[in-house]
Amino acid sequence: MEAITLDGKHVRLEPLSSEHIDGLCEAIYDGELWKLYVTLVPHPDNIHEFFSNAQKANKSGDGLTFATIDKHTNRIAGSTRFMKANLPYKRIEIGYTFLGKSWQKTRLNTEAKLLMLSHAFESLGLNRVEFLTDYLNSSSRQAILRLGAKQEGLLRNHMVMPDGRIRDSVMYSIIENEWLGVKQHLSCKLIEQGNQDDLHAFV
Repeated sequence: MEAITLDGKHVRLEPLSSEHIDGLCEAIYDGELWKLYVTLVPHPDNIHEFFSNAQKANKSGDGLTFATIDKHTNRIAGSTRFMKANLPYKRIEIGYTFLGKSWQKTRLNTEAKLLMLSHAFESLGLNRVEFLTDYLNSSSRQAILRLGAKQEGLLRNHMVMPDGRIRDSVMYSIIENEWLGVKQHLSCKLIEQGNQDDLHAFV
């Protein structure tokens, strides 16, 4: 995939480079994200392997990994990725998303997904965007549903996690003819989250 920066009001998604590594480690330490057994967040000690794998995936045409930048602080909040790209069949997956604890449940993730979905459907002309998560990751499952994605099915014994646990995965998708409604939903959600953030600032 072509390396492209996706720029919003609150968040900027920059193609991951070596310049982002230190900031990405800080985001991972914020909440000790590698300890969450239902995710695949790299330990900061292994960040160079994560970076190398992301670069190889991009060169092979698999997808594109982003650093998620909080535009208000210019700090790296986490990372997200286009992956398992199959452009001839007009589909792609959004995954490997993680945010430091300070940015979780904020409008950064909502706007990041809006930017990525807009690029997928409006710039790349795709028909389908997929999301895959651990069956045990209830927070992620609810977050994907809140985007407007629909659950499609359960993939049993789908993956082996680093600790040896055999993981069941849940598949979700958004398809092209749903995109206009999902886009309106996410745009309204951003406004609501902004109002909540403004309210909290005065509490």
